Amino acid sequence: MAHVLVIGASKGIGLETTKAALAAGHRVRAFARSAAGIGLSDPSLERFTGDAVNAADVAAALDGVDVVVQALGVPTRDLIRPVRLFSEATNLLVPAMETAGVKRLIAVTGFGAGDSRDAIGLLQQLPFRLVFGRAYDNKDAQEMRIRRSSLNWTLVRPGVLTPGAATGRYKVLTEPASWRNGLISRADVAGYIVAQIDHPSHERKAVVLVR
Repeated sequence: MAHVLVIGASKGIGLETTKAALAAGHRVRAFARSAAGIGLSDPSLERFTGDAVNAADVAAALDGVDVVVQALGVPTRDLIRPVRLFSEATNLLVPAMETAGVKRLIAVTGFGAGDSRDAIGLLQQLPFRLVFGRAYDNKDAQEMRIRRSSLNWTLVRPGVLTPGAATGRYKVLTEPASWRNGLISRADVAGYIVAQIDHPSHERKAVVLVR
């Protein structure tokens, strides 16, 4: 079983990944500014209060881990302002992992990041840019930094996120010609991430996840 660091573990995909990794028998270090409030009870869970853009916090969190899951998010209200969290956190995390000798990184970005932007339909492009443009410009920089690293990375680009339980019925689209938008639950994204912890099959690849 792996020792997994989940960055952004207090909500969303990060919280679902924490639950799924614990259920799979992994040890989880749940990293978030509000980690103390994570309402899970498991002897394999360590709550780690830290800031993803604080170098000392990130370096300390990497001690003894095998895999890092980066699942950062920004509140909807912050989308109208310039977004820097994804690139700033990644610019700290990548060299810290390389220094610590932690090679495996699974980073959640989103459909529309990097070269998947070309797969957005014409009717969706304008509203996508208006609402998510600032965040996804920063996700582009995040992905570029990861791609330039020496890490064994996987870029996870889910479609439109929904609540609900994991179904296991989703598609992993690996070829650019097949990329498209669609719905997927946060729990199913977490299921894919944990499967990649157990049996990495998409190292140094970007995948799109949809139902």
